[in-house]
Amino acid sequence: MNAKVHYPQLPTNWWLQRPNYLRYMLRELTCIPIGAFAVLLIFALLRLGQGPEAWQAFRAALATPLAIAWQLIALAFAVYHSVTWFALAPRTMPLQMGTRRVPAWWIAGAHYVLWAALSAIILLLSGA
Repeated sequence: MNAKVHYPQLPTNWWLQRPNYLRYMLRELTCIPIGAFAVLLIFALLRLGQGPEAWQAFRAALATPLAIAWQLIALAFAVYHSVTWFALAPRTMPLQMGTRRVPAWWIAGAHYVLWAALSAIILLLSGA
Protein backbone atom coordinates (compact mmCIF):
# COMPACT_ATOMS: atom_id res chain seq x y z
CA MET A 1 0.00 0.00 0.00
CA ASN A 2 1.48 3.32 -1.07
CA ALA A 3 0.42 6.24 1.06
CA LYS A 4 0.87 9.68 -0.37
CA VAL A 5 2.87 12.03 1.77
CA HIS A 6 1.68 15.62 1.86
CA TYR A 7 4.40 18.26 1.70
CA PRO A 8 2.95 21.68 2.44
CA GLN A 9 3.93 24.36 -0.03
CA LEU A 10 5.57 27.32 1.67
CA PRO A 11 5.71 30.69 -0.03
CA THR A 12 9.17 31.88 -0.99
CA ASN A 13 9.01 34.69 1.55
CA TRP A 14 7.86 32.55 4.49
CA TRP A 15 10.71 33.87 6.61
CA LEU A 16 9.49 37.47 6.25
CA GLN A 17 6.22 36.70 8.03
CA ARG A 18 7.64 36.63 11.57
CA PRO A 19 10.35 38.83 13.12
CA ASN A 20 12.05 35.79 14.70
CA TYR A 21 12.34 34.06 11.34
CA LEU A 22 13.68 37.24 9.73
CA ARG A 23 16.37 37.63 12.41
CA TYR A 24 17.30 33.96 12.04
CA MET A 25 17.63 34.23 8.26
CA LEU A 26 19.65 37.45 8.50
CA ARG A 27 21.98 35.74 10.95
CA GLU A 28 22.41 32.82 8.58
CA LEU A 29 23.03 35.17 5.64
CA THR A 30 25.91 36.80 7.51
CA CYS A 31 28.06 33.90 6.38
CA ILE A 32 28.19 35.32 2.83
CA PRO A 33 29.92 38.66 3.53
CA ILE A 34 32.01 37.14 6.32
CA GLY A 35 33.17 34.38 3.97
CA ALA A 36 33.94 36.92 1.25
CA PHE A 37 35.97 38.93 3.75
CA ALA A 38 37.89 35.78 4.68
CA VAL A 39 38.75 35.35 0.99
CA LEU A 40 39.93 38.98 0.99
CA LEU A 41 42.25 38.17 3.89
CA ILE A 42 43.67 35.22 1.96
CA PHE A 43 44.40 37.57 -0.95
CA ALA A 44 46.06 39.95 1.52
CA LEU A 45 48.42 37.17 2.60
CA LEU A 46 49.10 36.31 -1.03
CA ARG A 47 49.98 39.94 -1.86
CA LEU A 48 52.09 40.24 1.28
CA GLY A 49 54.09 37.22 0.15
CA GLN A 50 54.62 38.77 -3.29
CA GLY A 51 56.67 41.63 -1.93
CA PRO A 52 56.40 45.26 -0.82
CA GLU A 53 55.13 46.61 -4.15
CA ALA A 54 52.26 44.12 -4.37
CA TRP A 55 51.40 44.74 -0.71
CA GLN A 56 51.31 48.52 -1.17
CA ALA A 57 49.12 48.18 -4.28
CA PHE A 58 46.75 45.94 -2.31
CA ARG A 59 46.61 48.45 0.55
CA ALA A 60 45.90 51.25 -1.92
CA ALA A 61 43.03 49.22 -3.37
CA LEU A 62 41.61 48.74 0.13
CA ALA A 63 41.61 52.51 0.66
CA THR A 64 39.19 53.26 -2.19
CA PRO A 65 35.68 54.42 -1.22
CA LEU A 66 34.09 51.25 -2.62
CA ALA A 67 36.49 49.01 -0.67
CA ILE A 68 35.91 51.00 2.53
CA ALA A 69 32.14 50.70 2.05
CA TRP A 70 32.52 46.93 1.55
CA GLN A 71 34.64 46.64 4.70
CA LEU A 72 32.04 48.56 6.73
CA ILE A 73 29.26 46.31 5.43
CA ALA A 74 31.28 43.21 6.31
CA LEU A 75 31.97 44.68 9.76
CA ALA A 76 28.26 45.32 10.32
CA PHE A 77 27.43 41.73 9.39
CA ALA A 78 30.21 40.40 11.63
CA VAL A 79 29.00 42.49 14.57
CA TYR A 80 25.40 41.36 14.01
CA HIS A 81 26.53 37.73 13.84
CA SER A 82 28.62 38.09 17.01
CA VAL A 83 25.91 39.83 19.02
CA THR A 84 23.28 37.26 18.06
CA TRP A 85 25.67 34.41 18.85
CA PHE A 86 26.54 35.87 22.24
CA ALA A 87 22.81 36.09 23.00
CA LEU A 88 22.45 32.40 22.12
CA ALA A 89 25.55 31.24 23.99
CA PRO A 90 23.85 30.74 27.38
CA ARG A 91 21.30 28.43 25.74
CA THR A 92 23.82 26.49 23.68
CA MET A 93 26.30 25.93 26.51
CA PRO A 94 24.53 26.18 29.87
CA LEU A 95 27.01 25.95 32.74
CA GLN A 96 26.50 24.56 36.20
CA MET A 97 28.58 25.20 39.29
CA GLY A 98 27.65 22.52 41.75
CA THR A 99 23.87 22.42 41.83
CA ARG A 100 23.37 25.99 40.63
CA ARG A 101 23.27 27.21 37.06
CA VAL A 102 25.52 30.06 36.01
CA PRO A 103 23.31 33.05 35.15
CA ALA A 104 22.84 33.62 31.43
CA TRP A 105 24.10 37.20 31.65
CA TRP A 106 27.43 35.96 33.09
CA ILE A 107 27.98 33.70 30.10
CA ALA A 108 27.00 36.35 27.54
CA GLY A 109 28.92 38.99 29.47
CA ALA A 110 32.07 36.86 29.46
CA HIS A 111 31.85 36.69 25.67
CA TYR A 112 31.59 40.48 25.42
CA VAL A 113 34.49 41.01 27.84
CA LEU A 114 36.68 38.59 25.88
CA TRP A 115 35.66 40.28 22.60
CA ALA A 116 36.59 43.71 23.97
CA ALA A 117 39.89 42.45 25.41
CA LEU A 118 40.93 40.76 22.17
CA SER A 119 39.94 43.84 20.16
CA ALA A 120 42.03 46.04 22.44
CA ILE A 121 45.02 43.70 22.12
CA ILE A 122 44.73 43.70 18.32
CA LEU A 123 44.51 47.51 18.28
CA LEU A 124 47.58 47.77 20.51
CA LEU A 125 49.56 45.33 18.38
CA SER A 126 48.57 47.08 15.15
CA GLY A 127 49.80 50.42 16.41
CA ALA A 128 46.45 52.13 15.77
